[in-house]
Amino acid sequence: MWNLPSLDELLSLVAARPILFAGLLGLPLLGLAWWRQVYPRPTMYFALLVPVALAAIHLVWPHLQYLILLIDALLLGLLSLDLLSVVSRQHFSVKRNMVRVASLAKPHPIETEVEYRGTWPTQVTVAEDLPAEFHIDPLTQSHYFSGRSRATFHWSASPQQRGEYRLEWLYISVGSMLGFWAANYRYTCPGVIQVYPDLQQLTQYAILAKTNRLSLLGFRKSRRVGQENDFERLRDFTRDDQFKRIDWRATARRNKLTVRDFQVTQSQRLVFMLDCGRLMTNQSHGLTMLDHALNSMLMLAYVALIRGDAVGLLCFSDKIECYVPPRSDATQINRLLHASYNLFPRMVESRYDEAFQFLQAKNSRRSLVILMTNVIDEVNANQVQQYLGNLHGKHLPLAVFLRDHHLYDPIPEQPTEEPGDLYTAAAAAEMLTWRHHVLNSLLHRGALVLDTFPEQLSAPLVNRYLEIKARQML
Repeated sequence: MWNLPSLDELLSLVAARPILFAGLLGLPLLGLAWWRQVYPRPTMYFALLVPVALAAIHLVWPHLQYLILLIDALLLGLLSLDLLSVVSRQHFSVKRNMVRVASLAKPHPIETEVEYRGTWPTQVTVAEDLPAEFHIDPLTQSHYFSGRSRATFHWSASPQQRGEYRLEWLYISVGSMLGFWAANYRYTCPGVIQVYPDLQQLTQYAILAKTNRLSLLGFRKSRRVGQENDFERLRDFTRDDQFKRIDWRATARRNKLTVRDFQVTQSQRLVFMLDCGRLMTNQSHGLTMLDHALNSMLMLAYVALIRGDAVGLLCFSDKIECYVPPRSDATQINRLLHASYNLFPRMVESRYDEAFQFLQAKNSRRSLVILMTNVIDEVNANQVQQYLGNLHGKHLPLAVFLRDHHLYDPIPEQPTEEPGDLYTAAAAAEMLTWRHHVLNSLLHRGALVLDTFPEQLSAPLVNRYLEIKARQML
């Protein structure tokens, strides 16, 4: 019959195998950690070196076996108590506060509130679950909760691509008291961020316009040709105003220096034609050419709507992507935003013929037609010349070509002896010469031309529009 070993025999067996004893006691500890979804930290692995070192000592001094067993037992007890100090997920509640609308490549503030309902002090690390298209600063944040309290974490997220993004989760990492264990909790925290083209530039324009400092954005005042313009409004005097604009009667009545603003002829039309094909997929300063074109389009649309003009939008690639009829009411800028914020350039050949036929069918009134695209081959250049040239007389065409830095950068400023650099510069110079002929051909056909780098487009485009208005070309 099988007999159970006595206590002395068990102690002798355990004393002869101290590391086996530590392993057997560690199995329930690992089971408890798995049940509570707690994971060891790197400091745990350093703590596990202690039993290994004690086992090596036992080989040299076997008579220390009971002392080694005692130390192993104390270590395992300490790790068990530290495991129990990890706060469970039920003690936390989370909430995210943010504005739903964000601007492309601009910092977007996000606030995260974490409420701790436990009484045991704990260290918490919080991480936001943002898509890969966002750059978040900082990546993680830590806070020490001493008891029942609430903490607010502030994040700065910079979206690098337009569109609608859904946020689903918020992650919290909780450490144990001695730092041997950590628990990672995931909380449902839904939210939606709609990334639009740069909206902050519109706010900046409105602020600088009130103080008559638009020159800081690169906008220049155009000299108005012809008869005196219509009166628009009265406003407070600023240091940059001319004294001849002061309305002395209004100044005496208000007891404050007041100047008169004038406006040019209103109720004109602008129609943007944005190419969403392969020619707009190149990037500049981290954004595609289409992103830069949309930012400049919104800036000019905002300026034109302030002046009472009607603004429309036609986006096309191998098909008509979207169309917003020209309107001049205050909500038109919102229509332009919602129609274009979720459009991306595609690697397809743009159908200029369908786009211009659609424009002629939908818009018969004389308008300033602004085509924003790029030319890199003769096929597209011939189509642009043909269709924009045919608009002259019925509409006022303006071709906006976005320069590619890859085409302009290969030209060295200093002479070089490397054959590869010389061949690259020669090919780039030939392309630029051909591009210059395309621009001159459009000018001879009666179209206006604007050729600039994508990131520098807003100010020259608005200045050209103001020049057209001042010279009454439309």
